[in-house]
Amino acid sequence: MEFVLDFLSRLITQFQSPTLGFLIGGMLVAALGSNLKIPNAIYQFIVFMLLMKIGISGGIEIRQADLSAMLLPALSSIVIGIAIVLLGSFVFSLIPSVKREDGIATAGLFGAVSASTLAAAIVLLEEESILFEAWVPALYPFMDIPALILAIVLANIHLRKTSAGKESKVDVAGIVKESLRSSALSALILGLALGLFTRPDRVLETFYEPLFRGFLSILLLVMGMEAYARLNELRRVAHWYAVYAFFAPIMHGLMAFGLGYIAHLATGFSPGGVILLAVIAASNSDISGPPTLRAAIPSANPSAYIGASTSVGTPVSIAVCIPLFIALAQVVFEL
Repeated sequence: MEFVLDFLSRLITQFQSPTLGFLIGGMLVAALGSNLKIPNAIYQFIVFMLLMKIGISGGIEIRQADLSAMLLPALSSIVIGIAIVLLGSFVFSLIPSVKREDGIATAGLFGAVSASTLAAAIVLLEEESILFEAWVPALYPFMDIPALILAIVLANIHLRKTSAGKESKVDVAGIVKESLRSSALSALILGLALGLFTRPDRVLETFYEPLFRGFLSILLLVMGMEAYARLNELRRVAHWYAVYAFFAPIMHGLMAFGLGYIAHLATGFSPGGVILLAVIAASNSDISGPPTLRAAIPSANPSAYIGASTSVGTPVSIAVCIPLFIALAQVVFEL
């Protein structure tokens, strides 16, 4: 009962926080028919800045960290990304009204990672004074890339089987290359490399740190407007997508929380790290995933997988999952 009350209290507080406030504000602005637009170039620059900051911080921490402590969380991330896609694909295969490739693409997008949700969770943990290893955001690609690759491979295998006599080879190496070239992962990996091999501490403190929260607020505003715009698209496809998009982030996060707890017992993985791992798993890709899946699975309906992710999945992962896992950690770790 104490956990439920704590979670509800945090959920109410979350609705008052700037993080969710800007997301809801964007949805309201779009609902009122405003012509407010954030140019795409500015949006992409903001995403780049946020991921560079996260990457640089992670790189600096990795340089000073015991790499053996990262091994189990990294392996857990890979397992979670693969498990989410397999589980989601299986669930959608049980629903006759859902096209197989649409279900696989949706599962792939929910197995991939949202940079904005990760950034929002980092801010909230800092506000709550919950410590975490700065290398935890570097787990992003360990979950993101396997999930996208598996979804694309499964979709191509299915399409090859359904195409009468048509053989098509699945280019796994090409998928990996394209994933690594995506703007989100490129920025994160660049930041990690700079943090690892240079001494960017001064630039981080004087430039990236002060701008981080402001840029995040603009990003969430854009995401709110995008979420409302995608609602109309989601209405045109099966309502099962909305049901999945609501419950999947919670289930995925709980699965990751359990594996994170095992890593805590085995290696001393911090409670804050467990929370972030759960949030990474609960998130769904909003930057690198959609264009990757559009290009690799052109027969899948973007209204289904992007609509489910943006209009339902992302608000749930930010508004529900972050306070849920913080409250759960307070009970489990007695914070």
